[in-house]
Amino acid sequence: MNILPGNMRFGAGQSVKRLEDQRLLTGTGHFIDDKPEDGALWLYVLRSPHAHANIKSIDAKSASELPGIKAIFTGADLVADNIGSLPTLPIFKRPDGSALAAPPRRLLAHETVRFAGEPVAAVVATSRSAAQTAAEAIVVDYDVLPAVVDPVAAVAPGAPVVWKDAPDNIAAAMSYGDAEAVEAAFAKAKHVVSLDIVSQRLVPAAMEPRSTIAEVDKKTGRLTLYVQSQTPTATRDVLADAVLKRPKDSVHVLVGDIGGGFGQKTNLSPEDGIVAYAATKLGGKVRWRGERIDEFVGGSHGRDLTSVGEFALDEKGRVQAFRVRSYGGTGAYLTGAGLIIPLVLGPFVATGVYDLPLIHFDIKAVLTNTAPTGPYRGAGRPEAVFIVERLMDAAARQLKMDPRQIRKVNFIKPAQIPYKNAVGQVYDSGAFAHMLERASELSDWNGFAARKKAAKKKGLLYGRGLTSYIEWTGGRVHVEKVTISATTEGRVVLHSGTQAMGQGLQTAYSQIAATALGIPIDRIDVIQGNTDLATGGGSVGSRSLFVGGTAVAVSTVDLIEKAREKASNLLEASLGDIEYSDGWLTVVGTDRRVSLFDLAKHEQGGRLSVDSQGEVDAPSWPNGTHICEVEIDPQTGITSVVRYTTVDDVGIAINPMLVAGQIHGGVAQGIGQALYEGVAYDAEGQLITATYQDYCIPRASDIPPIEVTLDEAAPCKTNPLGAKGCGESGAIGGPPCVTNAVIDALSELGVKTLQTPLSPMKVWEAIRAA
Repeated sequence: MNILPGNMRFGAGQSVKRLEDQRLLTGTGHFIDDKPEDGALWLYVLRSPHAHANIKSIDAKSASELPGIKAIFTGADLVADNIGSLPTLPIFKRPDGSALAAPPRRLLAHETVRFAGEPVAAVVATSRSAAQTAAEAIVVDYDVLPAVVDPVAAVAPGAPVVWKDAPDNIAAAMSYGDAEAVEAAFAKAKHVVSLDIVSQRLVPAAMEPRSTIAEVDKKTGRLTLYVQSQTPTATRDVLADAVLKRPKDSVHVLVGDIGGGFGQKTNLSPEDGIVAYAATKLGGKVRWRGERIDEFVGGSHGRDLTSVGEFALDEKGRVQAFRVRSYGGTGAYLTGAGLIIPLVLGPFVATGVYDLPLIHFDIKAVLTNTAPTGPYRGAGRPEAVFIVERLMDAAARQLKMDPRQIRKVNFIKPAQIPYKNAVGQVYDSGAFAHMLERASELSDWNGFAARKKAAKKKGLLYGRGLTSYIEWTGGRVHVEKVTISATTEGRVVLHSGTQAMGQGLQTAYSQIAATALGIPIDRIDVIQGNTDLATGGGSVGSRSLFVGGTAVAVSTVDLIEKAREKASNLLEASLGDIEYSDGWLTVVGTDRRVSLFDLAKHEQGGRLSVDSQGEVDAPSWPNGTHICEVEIDPQTGITSVVRYTTVDDVGIAINPMLVAGQIHGGVAQGIGQALYEGVAYDAEGQLITATYQDYCIPRASDIPPIEVTLDEAAPCKTNPLGAKGCGESGAIGGPPCVTNAVIDALSELGVKTLQTPLSPMKVWEAIRAA
């Protein structure tokens, strides 16, 4: 971890308004679809209508003769040109110890399609409409095969096989803990609580669908890819190394503004690769713009974890053992993080904020004939926290305990910090009971009975939900690089390998740099999304501020030190006599000084620059408590979230307003998961929730006022800023909080559990059945 000077200030605690919003809200953002056509050819993707089928033949002759058609590519063409497949982590094993088993993810299907929506052919034409018309004229002869869409059904004997090397459809598996010791603890437990829990499959709903432009420089042959990517450097490397098999420096990736990422845009998609291939093949400029249905049927989905979770408890509510058996649906192919999400990231936080040393987790990653799953806000942590928090509430109800008290009995105590959890992850900081106490007070816990009584008078059911969550943030890369330059124009330019997609990074980074350098914030320029200017780990796993922000802070220290050296020479004074303040370097005790920006005049290119590296020791562990209250109309089954209070520990908040905005957005998605959203495939593998007419996301009117309080009682100890990631917290705490509230409201009728989404029909049927 970098050690920063104790007298340096980094703007912590200041709610600076977002610098990005002026251009984003006035139509002057830089999105891919804003780029002029400039003679670009358009690419259209033909997708499989079947969930599982062998491709007997593809007849594109008639389509190729239509006006404006420049090329038609199939999977066979890409194989002939030695185009590679999209990689995944090859580190996992199947239950028998053999290597993981999954079909290669090709850009275009070759010989077999494995989900409805898989790209089968790509048409390049002079216009988008011409390309689409030709695609519809392509005749594909399929031999349709049986399909399986549910991960539990997929492991049953006799289920259709997605990939020949995984006859049981298990791509890989992981196990944690001591199965025998856990079994013994359950055998003698005073109480056992068990729940079947499903974190249903979700579709990311970014405002901007994916789109891509690829262009080949006719003189140099260098490829430029304009793409929506949260990880520009990794996107370049995968495209160059794995797909096109050419030197990395022959590929230039540029990312402008992104209309939402949420994990879905973490890496290279098949469509990105197809566009790049077409551009290199044709030697020109090719573009593709996805429609919303492309995101539903062809984009990666999130969640899809089916589990049985169980607590063994003593008479005081202390958990003696915790076991979970899970099946994680990967879809038909493995995305880059498709296995690490259920097999690693979920278990990292599965014990939550509780001291649960005796565990057994058994997780299998299962292939199905559905769209691949990948990162989606929280990526494994929401699913895991959902299990432990649902069980805590169920245990409290079974033991007739206050849901706060059973949590307090099991909380990790302050004296146990730093705490190593049952899977070996170390929590460096946290004050979990304190967070619960603050949230209870701020939510007016004691006023709940009166509100419930008032709701009952109106004929409504009323319930309260509670969640104490923790999450792991930082990705697997704990280093980030920044180049910082002072220019003769009086500006400071930051180049970072992280990537903005709505979080407010321009504001946060500018805030850190402006405060440290003592110059106005409007003189800072933040440049991201250009692999020629900066490379790095990108923005995943809520790493941007606590890793990328650390690098920004380090860069300001390095810039000042270099400026002091330059000023020492220029002013003919010893280095120890040079003092920096507010953009000026002064010889102590004199009026002799030089501006930081005047020093740049003596540098090559008129820039005084340093390359810096920020490093953190380990992940950060943001945590907190959410409490919400819901009303349910028993006549319609409609659930309304009417109160929502959070107390969140994000360490030291650089910009509290940005943090609150991130938590608001995460909670909104959490409410969506709990009440509204859910992917549904029919038995043949057809997606029946392929539009927003069928796939429900929350509207603004469905989201209550969310009272967010940030608590800095336990700063992060693994980075010099004391900050913790915050981008996914709301999506982790939200689903179990709302679900627990609904079950609380229904419990008086004898309803003990329901699977999300808790739609009006599902709730109404549960009320009628009760």
